[in-house]
Amino acid sequence: MALLSDRQKEELHKSMLEYLHTSNFTAAYNALKEDTGVEYTPDPKAKYAGLLEKKWTSVIRLQKKIMDLETRNASLQEELSIAPSKRAAMQADWVPRAPAAHVLTGHRGHITRVAFHPQYSILASASEDATVKIWDWETGEFERTLKGHHRAVHDVDFDHKGHLLVTCSSDLFIKIWDSENEWKNTKTLSGHDHSVSSVRFMPGDQYIVSASRDSTIRVFDVASTHLVRTIAGHSEWVRCAVPSDDGRLLASASKDKTAKLWDPLTGECKGELRGHDNELEAVCFAPVAAYAAIRELAGLPNVGPKGPGAYVATGSRDKTVKLWDVQSGQMIKNLAGHDNWVRALVFHPSGKLLLSAADDKTIRVWELSTGRCMKTVEAHSHFVATLAWGRQRVSTAKPNGADAKAGEAEKLVNVVASAGVDQIIKIWLP
Repeated sequence: MALLSDRQKEELHKSMLEYLHTSNFTAAYNALKEDTGVEYTPDPKAKYAGLLEKKWTSVIRLQKKIMDLETRNASLQEELSIAPSKRAAMQADWVPRAPAAHVLTGHRGHITRVAFHPQYSILASASEDATVKIWDWETGEFERTLKGHHRAVHDVDFDHKGHLLVTCSSDLFIKIWDSENEWKNTKTLSGHDHSVSSVRFMPGDQYIVSASRDSTIRVFDVASTHLVRTIAGHSEWVRCAVPSDDGRLLASASKDKTAKLWDPLTGECKGELRGHDNELEAVCFAPVAAYAAIRELAGLPNVGPKGPGAYVATGSRDKTVKLWDVQSGQMIKNLAGHDNWVRALVFHPSGKLLLSAADDKTIRVWELSTGRCMKTVEAHSHFVATLAWGRQRVSTAKPNGADAKAGEAEKLVNVVASAGVDQIIKIWLP
């Protein structure tokens, strides 16, 4: 009884007395009254009438409810673990499908590039309205606008930790923004003589590589902002320059209808890819995961280079996507299907597919092992200029340390962003 306060004891005793009285247990009623010394006159209208029975039945009811809820909770947990959305989020072969999960609006000019933060659900977008906007792609909410450029912003890229964001513009400047310090513009780099069309962090984040309408590619030191190297070789506007995953090669795409491969340390041209009939808009290194499918497509045995930078894909205004062998400079496959300029390329994390976006307003999904277009997504109401796959990693390691190879222990999260001339960003989620 020590668990009850004096008031609770009194209520319990009176409830018991009321129960004994209404049940005609007179001897027990008198004995309890005498033992407890409680003064109590039975009254059917008093609050103690029926109180003991109510408390007793409500406890049993609550116990049953708790058991029901625990059973329901267990079944929902099981259901959730195999729910389509959860399955699709982890699916190795997920591809975007209409409708988009979020439509982000706010830019007042064509959107030129979108880039995912490598750790958080943050997306950055660059636009011809001279701004960069920051969004939460998971909720679809706008977060802030970064102002600093005075003309169209053409590219945006996060470093591998997501601490820094780099942008480039027609105002000839490259800017670095600090995501951990209120997105302040901490550094401004110059060196190009015409619009800067692309900028990327090199692996290691020590350098950035930019491409420009002045026909050059330039490498800058992030810490000092000094120009380290100018790489010349294209005869026309260089649309983009991207590093391989190990940073040992650069691939560039140009208005001169060629893609070139460079050694970023020496500036030496390592190869030229010729075959497109019009200006190139995009170039992209194939991930190592795609090598098996690409070799199957080329009819080659699955032996050969194992490191990054062995194959690239290019997209052109001739409406085609081409796959190339970097070492030989030979075209492996021509992927025809788009009805307008091909503007953006991204390899699927599984290595089995390639996604392309074009001015025919679609995103196409190509099966690498066969070269066939297996899906067309009617993505936007106008030209699609940019396409990106989420960089966040989700762990798929097996429990109890069951042998999951390092490469399989985590994979990229399933989220794709696309944008373009309709001034909207679409977020595609499972």
